Amino acid sequence: MNSEKKCEVLCSQSNKPVTLTVEQSRLVAERITEDYYVHLIADNLPVATRLELYSNRDSDDKKKEKDVQFEHGYRLGFTDVNKIYLHNHLSFILYYHREDMEEDQEHTYRVVRFEVIPQSIRLEDLKADEKSSCTLPEGTNSSPQEIDPTKENQLYFTYSVHWEESDIKWASRWDTYLTMSDVQIHWFSIINSVVVVFFLSGILSMIIIRTLRKDIANYNKEDDIEDTMEESGWKLVHGDVFRPPQYPMILSSLLGSGIQLFCMILIVIFVAMLGMLSPSSRGALMTTACFLFMFMGVFGGFSAGRLYRTLKGHRWKKGAFCTATLYPGVVFGICFVLNCFIWGKHSSGAVPFPTMVALLCMWFGISLPLVYLGYYFGFRKQPYDNPVRTNQIPRQIPEQRWYMNRFVGILMAGILPFGAMFIELFFIFSAIWENQFYYLFGFLFLVFIILVVSCSQISIVMVYFQLCAEDYRWWWRNFLVSGGSAFYVLVYAIFYFVNKLDIVEFIPSLLYFGYTALMVLSFWLLTGTIGFYAAYMFVRKIYAAVKID
Repeated sequence: MNSEKKCEVLCSQSNKPVTLTVEQSRLVAERITEDYYVHLIADNLPVATRLELYSNRDSDDKKKEKDVQFEHGYRLGFTDVNKIYLHNHLSFILYYHREDMEEDQEHTYRVVRFEVIPQSIRLEDLKADEKSSCTLPEGTNSSPQEIDPTKENQLYFTYSVHWEESDIKWASRWDTYLTMSDVQIHWFSIINSVVVVFFLSGILSMIIIRTLRKDIANYNKEDDIEDTMEESGWKLVHGDVFRPPQYPMILSSLLGSGIQLFCMILIVIFVAMLGMLSPSSRGALMTTACFLFMFMGVFGGFSAGRLYRTLKGHRWKKGAFCTATLYPGVVFGICFVLNCFIWGKHSSGAVPFPTMVALLCMWFGISLPLVYLGYYFGFRKQPYDNPVRTNQIPRQIPEQRWYMNRFVGILMAGILPFGAMFIELFFIFSAIWENQFYYLFGFLFLVFIILVVSCSQISIVMVYFQLCAEDYRWWWRNFLVSGGSAFYVLVYAIFYFVNKLDIVEFIPSLLYFGYTALMVLSFWLLTGTIGFYAAYMFVRKIYAAVKID
């Protein structure tokens, strides 16, 4: 602490330079041309490169208009006129805050910022002695260290450390990393989404409430017998609308996992919004999400059990096992396969084997028993009360128009929720794949609420149109259609991969699409569950309002 280093040599024995083989030189050159960054940590602070941007081009006003931003990590090197140069000298600047203490006590120093100035200095310009010290060239006379990928390269790796006192308190040391320069974009996107949702809410409520009132008034007229004879639309299918669908166990299991995800995401975003899951405690967000998903199994099991009972299911033990293993099993399987590829590359990003075993133990030791417990109580509880009885013989479904096709429904229903959240999605993708810090959980919470509202609205409209077309098989269709925005998330992920990322190798591409598949699957489950329950409440409401003989 507080020890200055002028210039120190690394990775060499008795002032001999490091020799990179042809293969190593080629790899380094490749990584520099692919814009690789190096990330270091000191006292749990990530290293940052200071970028000074001038928003005003006039030379007189440069000092006034200087805008300082920080880039996470530092570039491995740079290219200039088809030549490749490596950053082999790092000047570390560590800012410290001196705590105020009483007179007889020693001062406490705390690191509050970690900056680096990377430099490229060729071998001839660095003078190293036998004590691993070196002398940096004066001024700007030195040439950069070139890396020739076709032959061996000799160079020194050196560093210097400079300490500066700072007024920043230890509690505020992450503020520079977490300041987002594009807050305005978030506000515009939120306002845009809210306006769209309110506008649609107005239109939908006008259409549905006016049409429904008219429908219900017509259906409830007892004196006008001729109208009743010619009734059409959703009342006609009242005897079949609550007919249990195919594969009720799988449907209830998926919806149970959807409820589990919904509870977990809601709590995680809310807690993060209160500032309790700061990026300064690395991995806190993921750990909290994993633990919460395990413990929310009791709610997932309860809702799945009650729905399975409503759908006339009777094998509750098998249903509980299906709920506890279907979605988590797919997630674990994909993660394990991807992890095997990362292990094969000897990457430090791989999840260690003991951690995988610990997660398996948590799944079977915490999540599975909680799902069983919730399922048992949900299955024992009174099933949902459906307002109309189901006929013995299923009604024939008339031929449907082209726009009632399931895939067309997915495309139509997905565009609104996706439009409400795609700007936030861009920042989340940047945080995951481009080493940015994402800290705007307040905005994310608002976007999540807008997503829930828009999914519910679009789901109600789609189920209303389907029942008006006298198609009563709405259970599975509504679940699939409500998750339509997941299809757009997949399309956007492919667009982002092609346009924004320069990934060319097989394993990084596999990782990207593997993790994207998990995101899309989880998002589909989440939005499908929200839409399904909104539509189910709506269907029960409208059939309860009609007099049926």
